[in-house]
Amino acid sequence: MAKITVKDTHLTIVQINDADYICITDLARYKDAAHTDDVIKNWLRNRNTIELLGIWESLYNPDFNPVEFDGFRKEAGLNSFVMTPKKWIESTNAIGIVSKAGRYGGTYAHKDIALEFASWISIEFKFYIIKEFQRLKEEEQKAIGWTAKRELAKINYHIHASAVSRNLVPPKLSKEQINFIYANEADLLNVAMFGMTAKEWRNANPGLKGNIRDYATINELICLSNMKT
Repeated sequence: MAKITVKDTHLTIVQINDADYICITDLARYKDAAHTDDVIKNWLRNRNTIELLGIWESLYNPDFNPVEFDGFRKEAGLNSFVMTPKKWIESTNAIGIVSKAGRYGGTYAHKDIALEFASWISIEFKFYIIKEFQRLKEEEQKAIGWTAKRELAKINYHIHASAVSRNLVPPKLSKEQINFIYANEADLLNVAMFGMTAKEWRNANPGLKGNIRDYATINELICLSNMKT
């Protein structure tokens, strides 16, 4: 789950089947915080909305019920036509809109659909949401990249430690002597790749956490791995 704030409106985003769903109950608060259910119902009554939902489900949902959809499409726009998220979901086996209970409960829609709902509320609101959503995705990608680099650094360390243990450490040495050998071999690679030892890097970057290899690029870490082998 993630949250973004757009024009003083807090929006909840969840992952459902590896897809992003935005809480349209939160979106509706931007238009009328006291009557979010009515805002959503009014949007669902619109013929263009029903056609949009039907097309999306036809593309992405093999279990979609087109017969019920055709009936709703004929009635949509009439004064007597009433539609709710629950009715749409249960009648058509829809997956583009879901209802969640609990602490973060509400009506959620796939991002494609949620952005159309936001556009119906306000074009300006929609563009601000797109901007914040893109920022969120960029931050997530940076976090994934950091995790990948950390994992690769750990793998490199184990490869290096194993190689030193097999080939460079004599059978009878004290713990301090063994640690010196490991550190010396690691710094040989650090100098070859980064132009400095681990201690020199720490002295030059006192405000950074971790070690020199935590800030290496993926390509540099791969090169280190190849050097160790």
